[in-house]
Amino acid sequence: MSVKTKKIGSMFTREISRIILEEIKDPNIKFVTLTGCDVTNDLSYAKVYFTCLNRDKKEETEKALNKAANYIELELSKSVEIRKMPQISFHYDTSIEYGEKIKKKLQELKEKE
Repeated sequence: MSVKTKKIGSMFTREISRIILEEIKDPNIKFVTLTGCDVTNDLSYAKVYFTCLNRDKKEETEKALNKAANYIELELSKSVEIRKMPQISFHYDTSIEYGEKIKKKLQELKEKE
């Protein structure tokens, strides 16, 4: 990933967070935190990673976000000047859960010693 795509990804993360907070009224999309955005080198696709407060509703939240993706792309194109707007897709970020799982395993090993 180039420096340019990293900058675009971080800019998208900020702007999409603002759009979700201020303009999206869907109750399934509340309490969402965007953790990152990976943009392809040719700016065709952007994977936006998120976590949500209620982990039991992560599938519903992902469906609602992907349903609102076209609207988010439209609003994003108004606030970000870019020659080609990538197609946005939302994905649940499992890295936090994975980190918690590793932390728990390390604590178990420490307790055994």
